[in-house]
Amino acid sequence: MRVRVRLIGAFAQRCGFTERELELPEGLTAGELLSRLKLRRLRKFVSREGLPVRMAQPLKDGDRIVVAPIFSGG
Repeated sequence: MRVRVRLIGAFAQRCGFTERELELPEGLTAGELLSRLKLRRLRKFVSREGLPVRMAQPLKDGDRIVVAPIFSGG
């Protein structure tokens, strides 16, 4: 399956890309994708099609995933 992944901020620097379409095995979960990108243990916000995604949720062909650092401010 093909999934478009967009990385924000330091995640893009760490992985060497901001946006890329990846070819992944069917049934791969969001957590497994983050493990492949070596982002699993970092604090982050992950969304699919603009909505939060759980790490155990399987991805689907054509999904658009965004991984962003958790920001705080005031």
